[in-house]
Amino acid sequence: MSNLGWIVLGLIALAAIYAVSVYNGLVTLRQRCRQAFSDIDVQLKQRHDLIPNLVETVKGYASHERETLDAVIRARNQAIAAQGPAAQAAAEGQLQTALRQLFALAEAYPDLKANTNFQQLQVELADLENKIAAARRFFNNAAAEYNATRESFPAVLFASAMGFGPQEFFNLEEGERAAVTKAPEVKF
Repeated sequence: MSNLGWIVLGLIALAAIYAVSVYNGLVTLRQRCRQAFSDIDVQLKQRHDLIPNLVETVKGYASHERETLDAVIRARNQAIAAQGPAAQAAAEGQLQTALRQLFALAEAYPDLKANTNFQQLQVELADLENKIAAARRFFNNAAAEYNATRESFPAVLFASAMGFGPQEFFNLEEGERAAVTKAPEVKF
């Protein structure tokens, strides 16, 4: 084989090694996105598990406020059923709005506000909100890194053909963003 043949073979080998490294990098970033989304799911499940206890505590003091309590349960069930970052973000925004209404309702019942169980549930929920916010930031960072790598040269040439689609961010819809600007306020 001539020198030119060896050079061509070497270039083909380098291109193949480079393509494999780009592919492996995309796989790693996609896995990081999946793991980060799983972390969000864990935090959301904890919040979803906490909500029935909160509703039951409120029922003991404000049982005639059925509409608000039902709205919280409906929003929780929709949030549990949501699939994918965009749908989950929208459902979680609605749940957050329903929880705000529940806490506003608690303001009208001093005995409920003074209830130790209710106060503990509020603290737990506020803590979970902080953890969820951190998990969302981590996921969105992983998604941004994955999308940037996927859309940069040379990965952009073959990423879609190899099944690397864009990753959605876990963002709130515009309507929910206005209603959800901070974690629930805990007052004693």
